[in-house]
Amino acid sequence: MLIKQKSRTLIIRSVVYLCAFLTLGVLIFMLLYILVKGIPFLTPSLFELTYTSENCSVFPAIVNTLLMILLALLIACPLGIGSAIYLVEYSKKGNRFVKLVRLTTETLTGIPSIVYGLFGMLLFVGALHWGYSLMAGSFTVAIMILPVIMRTTEEALLSVPDSFREGSFGLGAGKLRTVFKIVLPSAIPGILSGIILATGRVVGETAALIYTAGTVAQIPLGVFGSGRTLAVHMYVLSSEGLHTGQAFGTAVVLLVLVVAINLLAGIVAKHIGNFSYGKN
Repeated sequence: MLIKQKSRTLIIRSVVYLCAFLTLGVLIFMLLYILVKGIPFLTPSLFELTYTSENCSVFPAIVNTLLMILLALLIACPLGIGSAIYLVEYSKKGNRFVKLVRLTTETLTGIPSIVYGLFGMLLFVGALHWGYSLMAGSFTVAIMILPVIMRTTEEALLSVPDSFREGSFGLGAGKLRTVFKIVLPSAIPGILSGIILATGRVVGETAALIYTAGTVAQIPLGVFGSGRTLAVHMYVLSSEGLHTGQAFGTAVVLLVLVVAINLLAGIVAKHIGNFSYGKN
C-alpha cells in the first residue's frame, strides 16, 4: 500500500514538473523567436518621429500606446477600485445587488474584444460623435479592463486579515480612515497586480481599437484625434505583407514596453507599501 502511494506521488510530481517545463519551454521559444526575427530590424529609421511607408516608424505608435494606457487607467481604476471597496467593505453579506454586480463583472470578463469594439463604435464613435479617436478607444478598453481591476481589487481586499480592521476600530479609527489607511495599503500588491494585467490587455488589444481609435499612423493633436497603438501597428504591417520584418521589430518593442511597465509597477507598489506602513 505504501509503495503504491509513493508511486502515485512520484507520477503526479513528474507530471507537474513536466507541465511546468513545457510551459517554460514554450515561453522561452516564443521570446527567442520574436527576438531573433525582430532585433535585426531595430534600426534608427524604425524610431523616427514621423511615420512613412518607407521607415514604418513605431514612435507614433509608442506615444499612442502610452496615451491609451494612461487614459484607460484614469477611467477604469477609480471605478474598479471604488466598486471593489464598496462590495467588500460597505455592502451587506448576501446582498442580492452585490451578487448581481459580481455576476455582471464575471460575464463582462468573458465577452470577446470585438464585441466591445462594435459597442464602442456604435456608442462613442457614432452616437456621441467622438469619431475614431483616442478618447473613444480609451473608453472602450476602460470598459474591457474594468472587470479585471474590480475583481483583483476585491480579492486583494478580502485577503487583508479582519484583525487589521478590528485593531483599527479598537484604536478609535472610523470606517473611512480604516479603509484608506489600513486596508488599502495592505492590499496594494494585489491591486497593482490587477492594474498590470489590465495594462497588458490594453497594450495587446487590436480588434476593439481598430473600430474605435482607428489606424492612423500619427500622433494625434488631441484626445479626439485618431491614432494606432503598437499592437494595431504590428497588425497592419503584418496584414499588408510588405513589412513583415518591421512587424517583428514592433513586436520586440512591444515586448520591451510590457516588461518595463511590469518592472515599474512593481517598484511603485514596493515604494507605496513602504511609505504607507512607515507613515502608519
